[in-house]
Amino acid sequence: MEFITGKHLDRRTFLRGMGTVVALPYLDAMVPAGRMRDAAARAAAERTPLLCIEEVHGLAGCNEWGASQHLYAPEIIGKDFELLPSNALAPLEPYQDQLTIISNTDVRMAEAFTAPEIGGDHFRSSAVFLTQSHPKQTQGSDLFVGTSLDQIYAGRFGQDTPLPSMQFCIASLDQAGGCTYNYSCAYTDSISWATPNDPLPMIRDPRIAFDMLFGSGGSPAERAERRAMRSSILDWITGEVAAMNRQLGSGDRIRMEQYLDNVREIERRIDMVESHNSSGEEREIPEAPAGVPDSYREHMELMFDLQVLALQTDMTRVISFKTGRDAENRVFAESGSDKPFHPASHHGGREEAILEFNKICQYRVGMLPYLVEKMKNTMDGEMSLLDRSVVMWGSPMADANLHNHRRCPLILLGKGNGILEGNLHLKAADGTPMANVMLTLLQELGHTNIDNFGDSTGGFMLKSGGRAATPEAY
Repeated sequence: MEFITGKHLDRRTFLRGMGTVVALPYLDAMVPAGRMRDAAARAAAERTPLLCIEEVHGLAGCNEWGASQHLYAPEIIGKDFELLPSNALAPLEPYQDQLTIISNTDVRMAEAFTAPEIGGDHFRSSAVFLTQSHPKQTQGSDLFVGTSLDQIYAGRFGQDTPLPSMQFCIASLDQAGGCTYNYSCAYTDSISWATPNDPLPMIRDPRIAFDMLFGSGGSPAERAERRAMRSSILDWITGEVAAMNRQLGSGDRIRMEQYLDNVREIERRIDMVESHNSSGEEREIPEAPAGVPDSYREHMELMFDLQVLALQTDMTRVISFKTGRDAENRVFAESGSDKPFHPASHHGGREEAILEFNKICQYRVGMLPYLVEKMKNTMDGEMSLLDRSVVMWGSPMADANLHNHRRCPLILLGKGNGILEGNLHLKAADGTPMANVMLTLLQELGHTNIDNFGDSTGGFMLKSGGRAATPEAY
């Protein structure tokens, strides 16, 4: 174990054993005693975890008819809005006090600027989401779009964590030449850009993410040997845990037990997925690694579990998560629709077909309550991880049928250490760039020196009173 003094545990205390490195959650024992406690509590409170999630290909509620039925934006603007049962966000209704809906913002940087770019929306949009910048059309190495919001934040506030940022995805990254309209697949493979020409790789396999977080084994061979022995990473640190517990108060011992039980359960689920997928049985996603569940829900939940662990242990404060691909033909049978995702999105403006696509949209949004509940029940000091964090979920596409990038969906979950109030629907003035919201979010998160982002034209009020926010108002 690593201790800094006999008075308190350092926030960077790890338990180590046989190639395993287990970071700890925030414990009372990590707060210095006496007069230093208030300062330490304030320092902890200043950490605002940021989780950015891209929903691909828009929502049915961003179609003109879908908007009239409030399938995305509620009718009431301001506080105490109502989410109709047909609204794609209806699964989040139990968490309305943690929900900020922002409607009517545009992502114009995802539009075609020149004739050769027309039709390339699928291969451009993801790169635009967190950069709000227009990608250079190229199949070569001369990529260029913009530095993404998550990486701007990580560059300043993530450098003192073991992992400055983490990037996750659900869909395959191997497009096998499937990126056309003269756009490199790099634009569709990542939503996180360290620089305008440096996309960051995204993790699809839960096993890889788990091993990154816990240093499970010193080499791939050691990790394979441990898994073959059916041995948990926690088996290698039992002595360390026992020594730690002798120095903790009762409340911290309970937190440690719950945390380690959670780690063990996630590891067990990954083991089960790998065992099933290596059994020789026919798979729904034959090209996927053994650690990737065939079930979309199971895959999403495992990824959310790993992300919460990463934030809870302060291994990272910045996460980006790409939940699919615009043009994928996956069928989400649990949604109640038997239509493949991409064909269903091209509903032709027919009301019945829009509602069919909306089933899929609501199902996909329905993954978020799992994350929200997990963060709500995870304490980070005296606050829940949800109250401490900002979860930004949105899409660079609006009406998928038209490949339209006007009036795109965007929501914020959590309280962000007080920068968000929740239970709020903010409708932007016509023509407001989504980049305005992201600019203000960056500023509220501590980037007070930044006065523009992407194609921003000004700020955007994120609390009550921002009903018709315009650049001129700031």
